[in-house]
Formats: sequence, structure tokens, C-alpha cells
Amino acid sequence: MPSDSRPVVVQKYGGSSVADAEMIKTIARKICDRAETDVSIVVVVSAMGDSTDELLSLADAVSGDHAPSARELDTLLSTGELVTSTLMAMAITAAGHPSVSLSGQQAGISTDMTHGSARISNIRTDRLRRELDKGHVCVVAGFQGLSDNEDVTTLGRGGSDTTAVALGVALQADICEIYTDVDGIYTTDPRLVPTARKLTEIGYDEMLEMASLGAKMNPRSIELAAVYDVPILVASTFEDIPGTLIHGGTQMMEVRRAVTGVAVDRDVAKITVRAVEDRPGVVGQIFGPLAKEGVSVDVIVQNASLEGLTDVTFTVSRGDYERALEISKTTCADIAQDVVGNTGLAKMSIVGTGMQNGPGYAATMFAALSKTGVNIEMITTSEIRITCVINADSIKKAANALHDAFELDSAGD
Repeated sequence: MPSDSRPVVVQKYGGSSVADAEMIKTIARKICDRAETDVSIVVVVSAMGDSTDELLSLADAVSGDHAPSARELDTLLSTGELVTSTLMAMAITAAGHPSVSLSGQQAGISTDMTHGSARISNIRTDRLRRELDKGHVCVVAGFQGLSDNEDVTTLGRGGSDTTAVALGVALQADICEIYTDVDGIYTTDPRLVPTARKLTEIGYDEMLEMASLGAKMNPRSIELAAVYDVPILVASTFEDIPGTLIHGGTQMMEVRRAVTGVAVDRDVAKITVRAVEDRPGVVGQIFGPLAKEGVSVDVIVQNASLEGLTDVTFTVSRGDYERALEISKTTCADIAQDVVGNTGLAKMSIVGTGMQNGPGYAATMFAALSKTGVNIEMITTSEIRITCVINADSIKKAANALHDAFELDSAGD
């Protein structure tokens, strides 16, 4: 039967799911079984296990003190997904269903020219459609594309999720299925809170907030799915149990609960510019150079002015901390008394669309943290999120306190 009369399903398998040959063969058999259910399947794969880190180590070994160019690094890193895609296609064919592997370029994925964090600009689906019409399972190398100047680019951290959702959009897929080493999205990290509960479903907005704060999905992929209304199923690779459906439907049971989950982000560092002159334009002087160097700033707090001076505190990722601190010290040498920082922090957030029109959630959050002796260093909010920056040593007791305070261990049906 030609593929244009069959629904399209996009599946993505992460690095931990395809870590070795036996795992690839196991997944290949499952894909063959699914291909016999009258659907056309596109599979997106990540690099095997820790192979991306191994490629980075090789780059360091040959480059020495000379950092490799972003162009060459992207070309190198893209090979990890190519290895997985070809092996997966071989395994699917050996298991009894015709299959073909495709690089990002062969799959028609075009990007901008930002090496290391490129964004998809277009997907030409002609080749994919031809292969699906032949009855092939298409195995696409995730995390990569081709720029307008015909260079290989990579999509950044978690880029294979973005590849999968973008292909789902381009092919008008019925669903995009993300298979990983967890069996769904939980109310919080179950490694911290034993009573954490798996959600049967969650809305795009809530999932976007959770993903931005370290949950198991790439925020870019959630944003893309929300814009084009592509449902995403997050499920376990090796356990045949229900996962979590991420979608935009209005009839959602979980939305009846004001707070859906507690998100934890350990990738937090703080920088404080002390006694900076309180005058128009000074904040721009602090953050302009950071933006120019590609440093993303998250939470920002400016204290009330005292005798014409104020403190400005902001957070960055730990990976950007040293660079951001050095830039800030240079930038603020003539306008501030000092620049200091530390990396021993985390963000703890409550997330839920039900908070938009109801009072008391911030007070409940602050009271729960206070009772357990957790000090709040910074606070930021959105319409459906309240975030506190706390000491990283307090993560476990803070997560448990908030999970209990908002009774997230029960389904609330």
C-alpha cells in the first residue's frame, strides 16, 4: 500500500537506547512489528551512548591548545548519528523490513549557519516521501542539517528531539514518539522524590516550562510541537508500559490540578555585580557584552538603590559561568565595586496552568521551603511558573517539601 494512504509515525531513540549492537537489534525488531500495523515509519536516532563525548575528546587530542573551528567540530560530531542510523537501518532490514538510512542532508533538513546550535529553516520531504512510498522505514540521523552555504551543522543539546518533531511537522505525522530511558514525564524527579507520579498527559505550555528547567525533553522541540500541534508521546524504550502524552487538547484531566509538577534545574551559577552606579544605561552595559558573546542570562534581580549604588545579580548556566564572570569583571571594572559569583546553586520551580488565575501558590511554596530550612536566594515567575534559586545542597528536601505541599503524589481525579 503506498505511504500517502497510511498515517506517518515519527519515532526517536536517544543515545542510551541505542548504546550497543544488541540494543539496536532489539529496537529494530520492535520497529518491524510496528511497521506491520499499516503505518509509515520515520525513525530518528541519536549517537550511540557516549560517542559524542568520545568524539569531543578526540577533537581535543588532535587540536591541543588550538580550539577546533566550529565548522569542523560540527562535521565531526554529525558522524555519531550517521553511525547509529546506518546500523539501525541494517538491523531493521535484517529483522525483515526494508529500510534506508538518511543523513540530515539526505532527509532534506536545511538550517541557518549557526554552528553548534543551528535552527531548522526548512525540510524538503521529497526524498523521504519517495522512500516511504517504496515501503521503506526511513532512519534519519538526528541532530544535524545542511546550512545555506552547504556546510554540515548541528542543532545543539537535545537536537535529535528537535529533528524528530520537525520531521513530524513536515510529514504531517499523526504523532511523534520519543523513546528514552525513562517511561514518561513525572511530577518531579523520582530520584529525589520517591512518591513522584507519572503523568498520563501534560499540555504544551506546562511541558515547555518543565523542559526549560531540565525535564527530559528539549524545549525547542516542545515549542515546535505546540506551534504546529504535533502530539508527542514520551515512553520507555524497553518497557511496554504507557508513557506521557504531550498535547494541546482542551479535555485534559491533569489541568484540573493547579500545580502539575515540581521542576529541578541543577545547571545554575550566580554572578553579582556589586555597588554598580544606579543610572540609565548601566544595566545595558552589563548585559550587552554577555549577549554579544552568546551567553544566555536567566534570572535577573536588581536591589533597591542606596546612595546612588545598587547590586545586580543574575544567573547563567554552569558551562557559561567562567566566561560570564570574566566578561563581567572586564565590563564592570570602571562602573562597579566588585564582581563575584558561585556555582553551588539550583532552581526549584512549581509549574501549572491552573496557577494563572488563583492566589496563594507563591505563599504556599515559600512556606513549604521555610519549614524545611531552605533559604531562597532569588525569585522569578511566569504566568504558569514560580521559580526559586536555592543552594544546591537543599535540592532533595526542597523537592520533597514542595511535592508534599501541593499533594502531587495523588492523581487528583
